[in-house]
Amino acid sequence: MIRDLTTGRPLDDLDAAVRAEERMPHGRPWVMLNMVTSIDGATAVDGGSTPLSDDDDRELFHALRRVADMIVVGSGTVEAEDYRPDARLVIVSGRLSIDPSMRVFSDPDQRPTVVGSSQADPAKVAALREVANVELLEDLSGSHVVGLLPAGSIVLCEGGPTLNASLFQSDVVDEIDWAVAPQVVGGKSNRMTSGDALVNPARFRLARSWMGEETLFLRYVRA
Repeated sequence: MIRDLTTGRPLDDLDAAVRAEERMPHGRPWVMLNMVTSIDGATAVDGGSTPLSDDDDRELFHALRRVADMIVVGSGTVEAEDYRPDARLVIVSGRLSIDPSMRVFSDPDQRPTVVGSSQADPAKVAALREVANVELLEDLSGSHVVGLLPAGSIVLCEGGPTLNASLFQSDVVDEIDWAVAPQVVGGKSNRMTSGDALVNPARFRLARSWMGEETLFLRYVRA
């Protein structure tokens, strides 16, 4: 059970609580970023985020998905987490190196969109067009990827850190939903972002603090 740390009350209807949070697109999609990390900032254990997640995190993960119109994710995350088919998925894969036989492409009625570079190998483009809708961009920056999506929509980004960094570099992230797992794992896992330092560090304000049985859930929005 997840409870609100401000009021101490349990959230009996998590979907309603998530939908009640203010999200106001402003001429482009509203971009939410959902990530789970350990206390010491690791985003993965043994290559995936599953060891960091618990039942409360999975419940909130699905509630955030239900409020989103589109889900943007990097191809590495799709592979590491073995994503299921979902027509709302927009998979960013610069070189289009993602395997077209993966489970995410297994349902012809739930074809995802794959966004890649216009310089990608034509053979890879052709292979992916058999199982997905393919969009090619000369510029794969976060702003151009988001620019493909309907203005006024709510977009959920699920990582990984390289894609997250691109979105922050383009200053298009409106909301961060951060789950802090009660683990210290060490190692060399990436942080929530993996890329160059921002020239102008992005500032956010704390908009919500919830607590599950063990995991802390924080929501930040643009300052």
